[in-house]
Amino acid sequence: MNNQKRFIISGGGTGGHIFPAVAIANALKKNIPDCEILFVGAEGRMEMQKVPEAGYPIKGLPIAGLQRSLDFKNLLLPFKVLKSVTMAMKIIAEFKPDVAIGVGGYASAPLLFAAKLKGVPFVIQEQNSYAGITNKILGKWAQKICVAYDDMENFFPKEKIVFTGNPVRAAISGSKITKQESLNFFDLVENKKTVLIIGGSLGARTINQSIDAGIEKINAENIQSIWQTGKGYFETAKQKANNSIKVFDFIKQMDMAYAAADVIISRAGALSVSELCIVAKPCVLVPSPNVAEDHQTKNALSLVNKNAALMIKDAEAKDKLVDAVLQLMKDETQQKNLSAAIKNLAIADADERIVKQILN
Repeated sequence: MNNQKRFIISGGGTGGHIFPAVAIANALKKNIPDCEILFVGAEGRMEMQKVPEAGYPIKGLPIAGLQRSLDFKNLLLPFKVLKSVTMAMKIIAEFKPDVAIGVGGYASAPLLFAAKLKGVPFVIQEQNSYAGITNKILGKWAQKICVAYDDMENFFPKEKIVFTGNPVRAAISGSKITKQESLNFFDLVENKKTVLIIGGSLGARTINQSIDAGIEKINAENIQSIWQTGKGYFETAKQKANNSIKVFDFIKQMDMAYAAADVIISRAGALSVSELCIVAKPCVLVPSPNVAEDHQTKNALSLVNKNAALMIKDAEAKDKLVDAVLQLMKDETQQKNLSAAIKNLAIADADERIVKQILN
């Protein structure tokens, strides 16, 4: 009889769902080298490319998200859900997983619902401080719910919640890169302070516009910049690039970027916050207002309330962001205090903690 363990991991849509999913898969492989892992995602989304790049097979479902505006696509949604659940039932029947794992995003809903119908136990990993609608609905049937923030009993049955933290990419959690190596990588100099500006994998318009408006001020203070703009703003920002301002649409080597930075400007997505805790650099967070239930503000406040980060509201960023960063750059004591406080919140072994719950 074949005792080989099999796991299905579902979810995706953004890097914030995909990177933790791959980290969980890697940790499962580390614990059970001969286990089989299958990913299930949404057709046409980022996971269909990123998961195979990480070395895992993936099957796509025709599921889509609900459009917030009045949109003809919403009329097709019930049919897509029905088709996706039917396909997910077939995938489960053929693959016969021991456990299913949902990491959020609408791709996980049909798969976990099919798992429930087929009697397959499942674990949910909720990355945010405010639970997504998919996870809230499915939480009552999950065996365990792995969370990264306090007070999650507002959304889930208390007895099912396990505090594990969010898994981050191994390249970041295990990075041994020196400051000098990273500065060389970006062709920057040692005798200047460096600010890293990141707006998530897709960029952040408000952060980009705020930096664009204040880049001369930053330059005047003898500060160099690594600026990830996202595709949409890259052509505009590229015109400002010079020896001290390095502009990228996307930075693949984030371990290098984090190592080079003295101060970081970032959105407050759950994965970004978890990575910032690991790298333990002083940061200024600008939460995106364009997310469900304003969860990025809640993510940011979980740091701000512990004196572990500064926060500037999106609506105030154009007036206040650059000045706040310049002030922080001059205040070595505040930098040290923020670094020490954020480091205390880091959970480097979140992937192992989650795998322990899955194997139980």
